Amino acid sequence: MNCKICTQTTKQIFTAKILNKYDIKYYHCEYCGFLQTEEPYWLDEAYKDPITLTDTGYLQRNILLSQKITILLSLFFDKNAKYLDYAGGYGVFVRLMRDIGFDFYWYDKYTQNIFARGFEYNETMKGKIEAITCFEAFEHFANPIDEIENMLSISKNIIFTTELLPNPIPKPQEWWYYGLDHGQHISFYSRKTFEFIAKKYNLQYVNLGGLHLFSDKKLSSLKLKILKFSKFGFHKILQKRLKSKTWEDHLKMRNINESII
Repeated sequence: MNCKICTQTTKQIFTAKILNKYDIKYYHCEYCGFLQTEEPYWLDEAYKDPITLTDTGYLQRNILLSQKITILLSLFFDKNAKYLDYAGGYGVFVRLMRDIGFDFYWYDKYTQNIFARGFEYNETMKGKIEAITCFEAFEHFANPIDEIENMLSISKNIIFTTELLPNPIPKPQEWWYYGLDHGQHISFYSRKTFEFIAKKYNLQYVNLGGLHLFSDKKLSSLKLKILKFSKFGFHKILQKRLKSKTWEDHLKMRNINESII
């Protein structure tokens, strides 16, 4: 089986039981460090519920990420620009960021937008998006390069989360991130993988300890240190420089609703 990142020949390293019923082969690429499952024929079954029952950290994760991203965007990007949350789930993160004051939009091919209705991404925004966020989605990509190239066609700045593949590679029962119970995690990346991708597209890759960043910007090492070691509460100071869009969005949605009626 060829690697879905670099196309080199991979090596089968183990099998694991997914959804308590399917014995699945896992293939590792020594060239770029990527780990992938065999072709994921079980995904329709795995995605009966897009957000898994066991993801009890969904809301807490979005709240913490909104704080971290407030700092990152304030340090490196235009606070008045448009942003896109790619694979945005129920729209919780978009709503949180708009409440803070950032002009965020939502996109997800598989999940219903509940909390950010009216702020969906459309093609007219292409070329106007300053940066993309993409949280806990890279491990779900059946064709990672296609997804990454789609994101890069929208913005050259991608802020994302996924767990890095440990070294040595854990056995199936030694790493929770394989997600064997729900079967949705099918792609696993090492730092070497992300460095390969960054080089392929002439980008800089930065690991911020829990956050990853692809960017075509020249990033200040001092600001990166500030971001990496910023203390809890720093986001509150930065938020004071922003104007929440909560009421503005309410009025906009009310006007749209009245025009429909």
